[in-house]
Amino acid sequence: MIRLIGYFFGIGTTLALLVAAGLAIYIGHLTKDLPDYEVLAKYEPPVTTRIHASDGSLMAEYARERRLYLPIQAIPDRVKAAFMSAEDKNFYNHPGIDITGLGRAIIVNLQNFGSGRRQVGASTITQQVAKNFLLSSDQTYERKIKEMILAFRIEQAYSKDRILELYLNEIFFGFGAYGVAGAALTYFDKSVNELTVAEAAYLASLPKGPNNYHPFKHADRALERRNWVIDQMVENGYVTREEGDKAKAEPLGVKPRRNGSYLFAGEFFTEEVRRQIIARYGENALYEGGLSVRTTLDPKIQLIARRSMQNGLLKYDMLRGYRGPATHIDVSGDWGVPLGNVKGLEDVPEWTLAVVLDSSADGLTIGIEPARQVSGDLVKDRVEGTVSKDDMGFAMRHFVNGKSVRAKSPAEVLEPGDVIFVQKNDGSDNAYSLRQVPEVEGGLVAMDPHTGRVLAMVGGFSYAQSEFNRATQAMRQPGSSFKPIVYSAALDNGYTPASVIMDGPITIQSGNTTWTPKNYDGTVAGPATLRSGIEKSRNLMTVRLANDMGMKLVVEYAERFGVYDHLAPYLPMALGSGETTVMRMVSAYSIMANGGKSIKPSLIDRIQDRYGKTVFKQDERGCEGCNATEWKNQPEPELVDNSEQVLDPMTAYQITSMMEGVVQRGTGATIAELGRHIAGKTGTTNDEKDAWFIGFTPNLVVGLYMGYDTPRGLGKGATGGGLAAPIFKDFMRVALDGTPNVDFQVPESMKLIAINRKTGMRAAEGDPNTIIEAFKPGTGPADSYWVIGMGADGSNGAGGALSPQATQAIQDGGGGLY
Repeated sequence: MIRLIGYFFGIGTTLALLVAAGLAIYIGHLTKDLPDYEVLAKYEPPVTTRIHASDGSLMAEYARERRLYLPIQAIPDRVKAAFMSAEDKNFYNHPGIDITGLGRAIIVNLQNFGSGRRQVGASTITQQVAKNFLLSSDQTYERKIKEMILAFRIEQAYSKDRILELYLNEIFFGFGAYGVAGAALTYFDKSVNELTVAEAAYLASLPKGPNNYHPFKHADRALERRNWVIDQMVENGYVTREEGDKAKAEPLGVKPRRNGSYLFAGEFFTEEVRRQIIARYGENALYEGGLSVRTTLDPKIQLIARRSMQNGLLKYDMLRGYRGPATHIDVSGDWGVPLGNVKGLEDVPEWTLAVVLDSSADGLTIGIEPARQVSGDLVKDRVEGTVSKDDMGFAMRHFVNGKSVRAKSPAEVLEPGDVIFVQKNDGSDNAYSLRQVPEVEGGLVAMDPHTGRVLAMVGGFSYAQSEFNRATQAMRQPGSSFKPIVYSAALDNGYTPASVIMDGPITIQSGNTTWTPKNYDGTVAGPATLRSGIEKSRNLMTVRLANDMGMKLVVEYAERFGVYDHLAPYLPMALGSGETTVMRMVSAYSIMANGGKSIKPSLIDRIQDRYGKTVFKQDERGCEGCNATEWKNQPEPELVDNSEQVLDPMTAYQITSMMEGVVQRGTGATIAELGRHIAGKTGTTNDEKDAWFIGFTPNLVVGLYMGYDTPRGLGKGATGGGLAAPIFKDFMRVALDGTPNVDFQVPESMKLIAINRKTGMRAAEGDPNTIIEAFKPGTGPADSYWVIGMGADGSNGAGGALSPQATQAIQDGGGGLY
């Protein structure tokens, strides 16, 4: 018996050794193919890029995996406790594998063998790190063994805190959220520091299967799993029984955070920033790099710009009548569902979609279906309202088969089933006004002239309707708003504001082509000063001036100001016939407002990488002494502006002063009602296709245009002064409210001399036509009357001195020199 036992013992030992050897060979084979766990030390997961306004407001987030990486020290203990209770309560005690848990899982799997039930695992947090970072998710024993081996090695190489940090920042939570910080924002719109015990427990329940515990699809299952995690936290001593019971009594409370843009009215600006970041760093940096982008956007000014631009577009559009409903639905049954399927304008929250239920001579009865979130459940209430005839008065002029028709009753305009836009009347519960999305569009930019920081941008009526940014992408003719560039070139090259040019008929012959420009109103004014020419926006004077100094010089200045990259040297271009953008025009005017120094328009102040290191800074000004460790009675440091001097500072003041005249008594006189020091210029293109106004104070430049996307006439008499200037005025009235009325600074050595506004010569004492004009040193009013563009004999020649008799006739108010 003893021999027999010894025999079997020997056989058993041999077999055990053979099995052990086989396992060793097998494991050795597996270890050859194991990935390098040392890559965890250099782990840089895809992280969300966040874009902020200048005041820190969150504008947008971009990510393929919505993740914000947090160091373990920044994750609250209750959050860590929730995940350990749910996934690995012995995490800080085991060497990478929980032997007790593994044994329990083996017994359960043996009991379930052949039952068809899914096998359970016993993966520790360390094993999950090994699987998530280094292995596939294949359900095989080979992968499980590799996972265990890697878990041992990871535990030996990294601290427990580092392993837990990797786990909490990598795991997927559903809803596109990765990492606990991203999940807290996505599910509860909170930071991890604000999570309650119940919320932390729910997040800890999700890694096991986010879709299985969906807060809306499987709310009961999610609640049950969350409460189990809370019980585990109580059992493990992380929270008291009272705290646990209180947490279990709470609802899930999930409030999904919406994607995309977060700052109201900032969509066009945000999209422009997104494009710039991709152009600078590429898509991967935007969607995975975890950049922190601080933009130049001022949310308060942006709201003012949006409201002013929208009101101007709506006012113009409503005067042209009603084009009909957005669509038509069946209202014979439950109209709520088909109305809910109609897409509205989410970025115009003042408006709502409604369906006409009844129309009569008195007005409309409408059905409205607002929606709201209640504890994550979408609840819809269908309500009714009214639109009186007076509140849709503009629609009495409507279009039928492309022709404008005057209606006598609202019933002639709209019928039951028509889907319309309405806006609730102030102070009323169910009274609404009819609205329509305007066909006319436009773009607006507000800029700091000293830094080029873009403070506000409006790219159209609604980003939800059209993502095309008319402030930066629309190529439009600036018309007469280009004239200050022409006049700046002249003032910088020997002309003065008192130089006199002939405002009379002119014909330009170029080869077989004949061009006969005209003033907008078709009249001529005879000889007039440069100031008068820009104040009254005289085309004939501008053409003569450009012709006199040469288009080559105009082209040079247009490109120097950044209005065009390459401008054709043809005289019509002096009247703004070339195409450019609002952004470029505002940048050009900023040079004038900035004393002639070049500026670089910027939407981004600073970009930081995921570690907080600044990788881009727009402000390139130097500052010696700004980083002094202490004050030792040294003078305050000054920022050194090394910008290029594009225009003589005195020229910049002269053209600014002339454009102040545009506002005070010229084509932009409506703006004078503000009582502010404002300079600006109107612009109207051929056939009234575009209406412009660009203006500035010493500290703010604003420019805008209005026009159809497919250019067509805005209507007879539609000018920059009549359409664009009122929008500018509406904006400035609010934007400048509460700020000091700062005057434009006169450069040192510049001479201010009283001249006759008609002749440009020094004014006699008591002359009623006197105006104070700015002259550079060495220049001044002419001693004799000289008209550019007219011969000495009174003909429309190249220019010449007038006879004393002609000079006296002009001074006396005579006008026989057309």
